Amino acid sequence: MRREHMRVLFAAALILLAVFGMAACGLFSTPRAGYPSRPESPPPASTTPAPAPPPGPAVLAVKVDNVSEARPPVGIGAADVVYVEPVEGGYSRLLGIFASHQPPEIGPVRSARETDAELLPQFGHPTLAYSGAAPELLPLIAAAPVTDASDAHQPAAFARDESRPVPHNLFVDPSKLPPGAPWPGQNRLTPGPAPGGGTPTGHYEVTFPSATVGFDWSAGEQRWLVSMDGAPYAAVDSGRLGPPTVVIERVKVRESAIHDVAGNPSPIAETVGSGPVTVLRDGRAFNGTWSRPAPDAAATYAGPSGEALLPAAGQVWIVLTP
Repeated sequence: MRREHMRVLFAAALILLAVFGMAACGLFSTPRAGYPSRPESPPPASTTPAPAPPPGPAVLAVKVDNVSEARPPVGIGAADVVYVEPVEGGYSRLLGIFASHQPPEIGPVRSARETDAELLPQFGHPTLAYSGAAPELLPLIAAAPVTDASDAHQPAAFARDESRPVPHNLFVDPSKLPPGAPWPGQNRLTPGPAPGGGTPTGHYEVTFPSATVGFDWSAGEQRWLVSMDGAPYAAVDSGRLGPPTVVIERVKVRESAIHDVAGNPSPIAETVGSGPVTVLRDGRAFNGTWSRPAPDAAATYAGPSGEALLPAAGQVWIVLTP
């Protein structure tokens, strides 16, 4: 029995040696010819978010008068963005956004509106230069993410041109204003190519009850020449104004509880939400949809198939119209 037991143990040892020998020769780890190896597990997906675009330069927003008595303007040609807003009486007023360049003088400067309180948060914490506002509006400006730089708060930065009629003769020196915060990187303008299609367009006009703003395409200059009330619109310091890109945003406009001295209600253009848009660039009109989900977000523009409607490089005018 003892000898038999030893034979069993010896046989078991030989089997184990054979198994380990085969493993050492790679017979278990190397597949046979024609058989795929077991795929390796893919590396875990990265959870690191994409870096945010870098912030831009400091932002200065200036309310610029746009009635006939206020023309010609000064400094508006240096703005990155110019908004055309409806105001009481059926007229329009400009909101210039200055970041890349700040001219030595801007104006004529006029009062702020409720529309500005919703527009400006997308620019971070800009400086807002204006002259006067309805008493009911002042708490909204105080609560908005802006540095209040009105003539009441920064009188040394403002001066009147006595050759012009009051109140259309107040001008601001940007170098004497407190700087705004940087333009948030994710909200900065991103120029890009135009999509295919579009409608060839030589002239486009937006009509307010008491004013018109027109744009005529200049193929030679590659820009839309601006007209106000049918007359060429030119700045004292830069000549005829003409951006490469014009955006016509059709927005809801409602009446404010605030009225002017003549009793006209002040309109509020609602720029958060979505609606139809026409983007003018390269001598063509592209129809689509604008979308802005929140006050601290910038509007985006898309064509019928979702293609991005991007601006050309250079100044952009945005007209807010019902």
